[in-house]
Amino acid sequence: MSDVSVAVQAQPVSTGREAAPPIAWGIVGCGDVTEVKSGPALQKAHRSRLAAVMRRDGDKARDYAQRHGVPRWTDDPAELIHGSDVDAVYVATPPASHLEYARMAAAAGKPVYVEKPMATTLHEANAMRAACAQAGVSLFVAYYRRALPRFERVRELIERDAIGTPRTVRATLTHAAGPAQRDARREGWRFDPEIAGGGLLMDLGSHALDLLDHWFGPVTEIGGHATAVQPGGRVEDEVSARFVFAGGVHGVGLWSFQGGAEIDEILVVGSHGWISVPLFAEGAVRWTGRDGAEQQEMIAHPAHVQQPLIQQVVDELRGVSGPAPSNGRSAARTQAVLDALLHGQRWRRAFTP
Repeated sequence: MSDVSVAVQAQPVSTGREAAPPIAWGIVGCGDVTEVKSGPALQKAHRSRLAAVMRRDGDKARDYAQRHGVPRWTDDPAELIHGSDVDAVYVATPPASHLEYARMAAAAGKPVYVEKPMATTLHEANAMRAACAQAGVSLFVAYYRRALPRFERVRELIERDAIGTPRTVRATLTHAAGPAQRDARREGWRFDPEIAGGGLLMDLGSHALDLLDHWFGPVTEIGGHATAVQPGGRVEDEVSARFVFAGGVHGVGLWSFQGGAEIDEILVVGSHGWISVPLFAEGAVRWTGRDGAEQQEMIAHPAHVQQPLIQQVVDELRGVSGPAPSNGRSAARTQAVLDALLHGQRWRRAFTP
């Protein structure tokens, strides 16, 4: 087995068009996800800056602005979105409000970068796309694993035939449930179906579904089951899925948040080998090729995991490269799969929204 360690840091993109102005961002909803994953990335991406932040709790908005060196804060989303100092809007609120704020930003003529999952339903996701299309503004979704070097390495191995023709893929994510997870009264937006749209499949499992779309193309056939295992629980704790991708790859998925083990793996099997990578945990990209020898690479995530995707969004908005890999169209495909799994739908058709 060969073992190669690779440290990857997000690097500015050399464009040759430095005269194009930087993108000034405004954040609607500067909560936990913006503290490390995305907020600093908006500040550190090349030719990008964070101009303003908004939170309903004005004291928390002011605190965030002071800690992160942001020039302006407000507790009014309209004030932020319509501010002349904001070029593009990052919506980092829970899913139920994504449509409202995306529409507001689109009406103001400003591009939108929205947190994942894109919405609570496909209907909302398509309404967001329609609003942005009508306004002529870009819509991006924060499925940032599409741009992380670790997962791009997997895509490279697949595309250069390192394991032969991909045949099957299996995505598994199980969490050992402690007392808090076994409590049907669990608090927080992720356990409120009116806000989250469903259980942890929406927040965590959506990453795997979107990444598989990135690697293998749209899902064309799907079936599955979703169950609220915890008595009295309002959201799905266990979800199983089977699907076929446009290129013919067959897949299965299993997500369990009431189990007794921690398992985190995406396994791709090809005609001459396999690739394994964890989705959330730290771990190596491991694979075997035609010679049967196992290889692995440790590829570190950047300090701010959304920075590689944000850099591509910024470059597209500035007209210096593009397109960014995660947009309203690709995210709507993932939303359709989530809808199918959580609402008992089964369809067999080419889905290309």
